[in-house]
Amino acid sequence: MAIWTATMPWWFVLIWSTGFIVAKYGMPNAEPLTFLTWRYGCTLVVMLPIMWLTRTPWPMRHGLEGNVREVTTVRAERIDWPLIAHLAISGILIQAVYLGGVWAAIKHGAPAGLAALIVGIQPLLTALFARVVGEPVSRRQWLGLLCGFIGVGLVVANKVGVRGVGVGVIALCVLSLVAITAGTLYQKRFCSHFDLRVGTVVQFGAAFLVTLPAAWALETMQVRWNAEMIGALAWSVLALSIGAISLLFLLIRRGAATKVSSLMYLTPPTTAVMAWLLFGETLSPLSAAGMIVAALGVALVIERRAAPSTS
Repeated sequence: MAIWTATMPWWFVLIWSTGFIVAKYGMPNAEPLTFLTWRYGCTLVVMLPIMWLTRTPWPMRHGLEGNVREVTTVRAERIDWPLIAHLAISGILIQAVYLGGVWAAIKHGAPAGLAALIVGIQPLLTALFARVVGEPVSRRQWLGLLCGFIGVGLVVANKVGVRGVGVGVIALCVLSLVAITAGTLYQKRFCSHFDLRVGTVVQFGAAFLVTLPAAWALETMQVRWNAEMIGALAWSVLALSIGAISLLFLLIRRGAATKVSSLMYLTPPTTAVMAWLLFGETLSPLSAAGMIVAALGVALVIERRAAPSTS
């Protein structure tokens, strides 16, 4: 168990980084919001039977009911609708708005490097608002956050281009940045503790209800079903929507929002290595140097200093 806890962040980074690879396989076969609608719907198809078979209870609120004039009271249980609402809001921000914005931006001409660089500001933005959830950020962590951002910039330097990129596309990237930052802080502040099965169903159910009408209104919703599309959808559902998001839930529950967000700095370097292995994309010395700088930055943010001795 201790080994699993220690390696959880690295499993999250590895699985989360495959999202860009999935986009490369899935986007030629379906428009972005259409693909995400299928992804969220299939996630519900998998998770709802699991909830039913495992008899997962909905979150409940406990209280006391009875006549004030009488001594005896009755213990009452109600579904915790405020918690479910908080989970739904967080799910809409992280799943529908963040992923929908990134995928739509790339589909409409945003270079992957530019999108990664803009969204890569998230750990810095999270640190700026960390006091909302009562988390101070040390000077060492600020240094680590800056190093991480510089590292991401070096990794994507040769893939960043703004020529021909419209304001609307950049706005989508910025919207995604704000959504993932707000979603992370919101979940840490209002709903960090919940059953993972319930959380997955509520968040992806809410994201599905938002993404489906958006896809219907803005896209043709046509899908080219082939091996690549089916494989990308299956991986998106099982590894990303269920696996990586559950890990993200656990990391937010166990750690500070700033530390969790700093792991996002490792996503572009990890994706670059995957693209080099799978698609033969160039891995320049500058990118390699950026990976080292980004890793150093994350180490500075998440490193635990030993408590001073009181003896």
